[in-house]
Amino acid sequence: MQKSGRIYLVGAGPGDPELLTIKAARLLDRADAVIYDRLVSDEILELANPFAERVYVGKSTGSHSLKQSEINTLLVHMARKHCHIVRLKGGDPYIFGRGGEEAEWLSLHDVPFEVVPGITAAAGCMAQLNLPLTHRGLATSVRFVTGHMQADAEPHHDWRSLADPDTTLAIYMGVKTMPVIAGKLLEHGLPTDTPVMIIENGSTPDQRHFRSTLGNVCDDLNRLDFDPPCMIVIGRVISLADRLSLPEAELLSESRFDQNAAPDFPDGGLRYAHTA
Repeated sequence: MQKSGRIYLVGAGPGDPELLTIKAARLLDRADAVIYDRLVSDEILELANPFAERVYVGKSTGSHSLKQSEINTLLVHMARKHCHIVRLKGGDPYIFGRGGEEAEWLSLHDVPFEVVPGITAAAGCMAQLNLPLTHRGLATSVRFVTGHMQADAEPHHDWRSLADPDTTLAIYMGVKTMPVIAGKLLEHGLPTDTPVMIIENGSTPDQRHFRSTLGNVCDDLNRLDFDPPCMIVIGRVISLADRLSLPEAELLSESRFDQNAAPDFPDGGLRYAHTA
């Protein structure tokens, strides 16, 4: 039997290269090949071994460079070709990253693999705004929810359980289906004034964010022209933004992408739209 290399399913975090784990950075440095997704930033790719083979397998709405089945096949092929292969995914590979599907396929084909967790977008984006996902008196639990279903179907969830005022909802891939999500949550009892935070390109120099309410968020999304990738966080913890959250200009003044360069805001400063 041909000897197989090892696949590392690595989480790249929400975008800021300094949010990589030490282990992820070490594996990138020694990688023979890197297979990476659309949301992996150029700054993170620059940390990879410059001699490593690089393969882009990114997906976006309506556009896939490779189908998931083709990515699975590619991983097995690369394991026969290289010793150390990093399968690099935005966020955490096991939180809406299809890492479990790839792990199942590798296991089926006797390819050794290891999972290296990353900071998931909900935690990374909220921390960038100094906001918690749980907070005593405001949220006793947090739920990670996908807003995207296969074949572009409407999301089907237990909306009654999700419409819990004591729970923070972290919605991934939900920009296009936000009218359905908001409508279902309102229908099942969440108040129209429930706070919502939308974060676009979280933890990167292109980050924008705005605060709204469940009753207004769909109109605000259209008016402000926010596009994926966005993190949508719904719940009373967003009310802490009045005391804890910083305007975006202040956040980016400490950008770690280039500590010697001052951020350029041609509009004179804030791009933080407070619409609550």
